[in-house]
Amino acid sequence: MGESIRFFSIQWRILPPIIIALLLYIPIIVSGSFFKPFNVSYDHRALIIAGKRRMLVSAGIHYPRATPEMWSDLIEKSKEGGADVIQTYVFWNGHEPVKGQYNFEGRYDLVKFVKLIGSSGLYLHLRIGPYVCAECNFGGFPVWLRDVPGIEFRTDNEPFKKEMQKFVTKIVDLMREAKLFCWQGGPIIMLQIENEYGDVEKSYGQKGKDYVKWAASMALGLGAGVPWVMCKQTDAPENIIDACNGYYCDGFKPNSQTKPVLWTEDWDGWYTKWGGSLPHRPAEDLAFAVARFYQRGGSFQNYYMYFGGTNFGRTSGGPFYITSYDYDAPLDEYGLRSEPKWGHLKDLHAAIKLCEPALVAADAPQYRKLGSKQEAHIYHGHGETGGKVCAAFLANIDEHKSAHVKFNGQSYTLAPWSVSILPDCRHVAFNTAKVGAQTSVKTVESARPRVGSMSILQEVVRQDNVSYISKSWMALKEPIGIWGENNFTFQGLLEHLNVTKDRSDYLWHKTRINVTEDDISFWKKNGANPTVSIDSMRDVLRVFVNKQLSGSVVGHWVKAVQPVSFVQGNNDLLLLTQTVGLQNYGAFLEMDGAGFRGKAKLTGFKNGDMDLSKSSWTYQVGLKGEAEKIYTVEHNEKAEWSTLETDVSSSIFMWYKTYFDTPDGTDPVVLDLESMGKGQAWVNGHHIGRYWNIISQKDGCEKACDYRGAYNSDKCTTNCGQPTQTRYYVPRSWLKPSSNLLVLFEETGGNPFKILVKTVTAGILCGQVSESHYPPLRKWSTPDYINGTLSIDSVAPEVHLHCEDGHVISSIEFASYGTPRGSCHRFSIGKCHASNSISIVSEACKGRNSCFIEVSNTAFRSDPCSGILKTLAVMARCSSTQNTSDLGF
Repeated sequence: MGESIRFFSIQWRILPPIIIALLLYIPIIVSGSFFKPFNVSYDHRALIIAGKRRMLVSAGIHYPRATPEMWSDLIEKSKEGGADVIQTYVFWNGHEPVKGQYNFEGRYDLVKFVKLIGSSGLYLHLRIGPYVCAECNFGGFPVWLRDVPGIEFRTDNEPFKKEMQKFVTKIVDLMREAKLFCWQGGPIIMLQIENEYGDVEKSYGQKGKDYVKWAASMALGLGAGVPWVMCKQTDAPENIIDACNGYYCDGFKPNSQTKPVLWTEDWDGWYTKWGGSLPHRPAEDLAFAVARFYQRGGSFQNYYMYFGGTNFGRTSGGPFYITSYDYDAPLDEYGLRSEPKWGHLKDLHAAIKLCEPALVAADAPQYRKLGSKQEAHIYHGHGETGGKVCAAFLANIDEHKSAHVKFNGQSYTLAPWSVSILPDCRHVAFNTAKVGAQTSVKTVESARPRVGSMSILQEVVRQDNVSYISKSWMALKEPIGIWGENNFTFQGLLEHLNVTKDRSDYLWHKTRINVTEDDISFWKKNGANPTVSIDSMRDVLRVFVNKQLSGSVVGHWVKAVQPVSFVQGNNDLLLLTQTVGLQNYGAFLEMDGAGFRGKAKLTGFKNGDMDLSKSSWTYQVGLKGEAEKIYTVEHNEKAEWSTLETDVSSSIFMWYKTYFDTPDGTDPVVLDLESMGKGQAWVNGHHIGRYWNIISQKDGCEKACDYRGAYNSDKCTTNCGQPTQTRYYVPRSWLKPSSNLLVLFEETGGNPFKILVKTVTAGILCGQVSESHYPPLRKWSTPDYINGTLSIDSVAPEVHLHCEDGHVISSIEFASYGTPRGSCHRFSIGKCHASNSISIVSEACKGRNSCFIEVSNTAFRSDPCSGILKTLAVMARCSSTQNTSDLGF
């Protein structure tokens, strides 16, 4: 680190126990390493770090779903949001894509990622698995694993255990060699072996039980020197901590009284499938779940995900998981804060940290019933310096009604489905249903060309005031059917993955069908066509006859029935099977496969059905353009591209390419591919993922989202009747200032001339806080409060606005202190309004990245309506600092 340690003197006796304990829990960064080496153990209450119990908040970030250039910012925003720990899986399929050939570079530079966590002062929970699920292709297993002779995944099977042990050992040794375990001064405090095996264990019988014992023994035998966990594993052996995954884990108890209560996956959103709507979990419900967890004895909680990211390339699992892995996480797919979720959770974490001295001092909470659906849990004991500490959580689990309760002689009002947190057993610092954090509204804007940098190859087309990416496109037809010399012929239908080894989504099958004059007459007489019938297929099947598309079938192990038309004589029947993400969950993954199951036949011939399962088939893996790597900067010029005219009708199986310039600024860049059909896209050779313009179901989205009551992934969805995903993230680290190569493979037909390059920013901020809100949590740590000269009762609430880095508040669009009406984007002045509202807020905020406005008569220099509860509502606009020079900032 090379940083010196600052020593300072504190008058310990004048500090409240809360502040003393918080200061003692600050991680110590040591010159030459990340931490002073420390050990981690645990008791029934919590993890014990360097001899002290800790209440820990963890942020889930999967390093391959971001670029290395993004990692530091994601880690810092997690820390700013109140995280103590980063959690990640280890992705075997990315680290060993070919048996025995390891990859720890680029997005898979695990050591770099861990070191960045350590340099930030955070800890790491490393989940090695090596099965990870994670909506990741094949559950994180490399596809070559299924070809190991005699292998059965995740059971008492010697070939599997051998490969699993070799990889897990590789990762543990790699971390040890880089000195990344806590006892070496590194950030790793905990590891995980296996993942949610309890969901499938019964499928394996006794061999499953034996496998659990073996996995635990193998992991412990590696001498990592930190605790190991197994999640969703009720029969985890004694020296392994079993942990909870789910939307709610406040009722979870480990299988031993010697183990702490850990929540390894708090599902703060959900994943999305092609053709599905977008899930959203309300911030109020998520905060309720977390507060209840710590209220009822929990000690470690991880957000799955804190940052979801992007399934670049063909890494999305399935079938049919989209390229975005946004997950409705506190940090969105691009690393921008999702507000109010991020801010509301930050406040929650601050409140929990204020309670930490009492939470760790008590072995168990004192329970007190406050009403039919209301309860309190009180933690008290002696803090680090011997002083008394007390914290309480008051919960109302009624989904519909507020409740008025008495606690310690004082009255409290609890909103429905909420928890109030009292760090001193008296004052409410936070209520999960009362959101004081700002709301950010993401704006997606068409990028304008860089000034003076428009190239000959890239000109912006303007139609209807929309700026399209380019009017100069080139095209190349992908051959339909067998295209290369590396094909082979086999008697019978082969399983898709056995042939492709997942090197490509695509597998061509070709056979010759002879049609007689009698067959033609038979069809005409009966007014029917022959039909390709396949018992079961996944994910996409396209049927061609003589290189003409007859039709397509989409589904997961569904029956395929496709009418076809033949001519008399010989006909080429082409079947193209495609995968859209390999199965990532369930038992017996190695047997799932792809392509076809059961029998395939041609029906409707005069002399009866034709068994295609026994026909002679010629196979070709992948696309010619894939094989020739025409999507790369190095190889694209070798292909025989032709100029694409604007009036040409869209065609199937086409390659397109153009060049575009990078938008100015630092805002995330996306491609809007709504004008396209289905395919894949590359920028400067980087595979940004699959795209598919498929419409979600029209029904199921609620007009208003009610946070109250248990959450599930069908609650609070949006985007019904719209394309599931149209914007695809292009990290700026993959871009050059100009002449960026964009290549697309389009399967079903689209219009590349209407593709847009856009930028995303949190352009609009809204804050709405009333006089009845609680004092800002930062005030609990101010010198005046610490010294006892300030009563928290006398502190007014405040609105906090903050733009993303590199942006400032450029204008105040609305401000009203009084009784404003409406919500963000729809605010209006009510009957009571302070006329100086905009000027006061502008003075505090304009030109700044962040500002605080006190919600009080004092701040606004008058009382606009005496005796009436007043609210401050603000809507502000953020602009890039590169675009605000004309504003005089």
